[in-house]
Amino acid sequence: MDKKWLYLIVLSVIWGTSFILIKKGLVGLTQIQLGSLRTVLTAIILFSVGLPSLKQIKKLQWKWIALSALFGTFFPAFLFAFAQKHIDSAVASILNSLTPLATAVLGYLVFSIYTTRRQMIGVFIGLLGSIMLIMAGAHINPDQNHWYGILVLVASVGYALNVNILKKYLNELSPLAIATGNFVVIVIPALLILIGTGYFDEIWTVPEVQVSTGYIAILALFGTALAKILFNKMIQISSPVFASSVTYTMPVVAVLWGIFDGERFGWYQAISALIVLLGVYLANQRKGSGKKV
Repeated sequence: MDKKWLYLIVLSVIWGTSFILIKKGLVGLTQIQLGSLRTVLTAIILFSVGLPSLKQIKKLQWKWIALSALFGTFFPAFLFAFAQKHIDSAVASILNSLTPLATAVLGYLVFSIYTTRRQMIGVFIGLLGSIMLIMAGAHINPDQNHWYGILVLVASVGYALNVNILKKYLNELSPLAIATGNFVVIVIPALLILIGTGYFDEIWTVPEVQVSTGYIAILALFGTALAKILFNKMIQISSPVFASSVTYTMPVVAVLWGIFDGERFGWYQAISALIVLLGVYLANQRKGSGKKV
């Protein structure tokens, strides 16, 4: 099996499980606590093995490391926490599948990558499917505010920007150096935010906080630290669009976890999800007119 496909399968399982871990973490933690704790714990894990790799990073590369950290890790950690406080984990994972679509759009707008009419049609179909998915979720679960799904879309744009930055400006660095450098940039802000939430007082006295911390520790180890290293490696051995295509497959894992946890997932949501994936598929097709539109 080609290594890039092996990475794709492993990341699909890891990130597909991340959504249910976030859901469980939100039982005892606030959104701000979850986002900042996830970042701090991941930093501890990466620093324990990755600090020597920082010498690979040149001075001029740190600005790209910083942008990668903010758009690919820091902001999404909070955006997903706020979104999943209001929407099901399965829905969040499907909306996140728009990352390859956003990768193609940003590649065209920011990085001057040519795109075809078929790809642009895919963009509009994907956006239509996203709106349908949000509306379907609101109908099936009227007690949830599914407009928070927009936060997932914003996070997807951040992920897409990160993928393009990694491929264009940091491709020669080792995956561990990039991941560790990311957290050098964001660990102090995350720690200050976590201290400000009163987390370190609650962790000793509130059982729900302790249990949720366990879930986020698992998320930090596998869903962030290990996954970022694997993802950075996959970007180096494949294209940005292929790397971001992990978001096609991880919703399958996330939906199964959601159903197992009692989440409702109707036919209209399934149809909307297929429309999203159709749009993403078309947006990643290179054949066509070959014109820049």
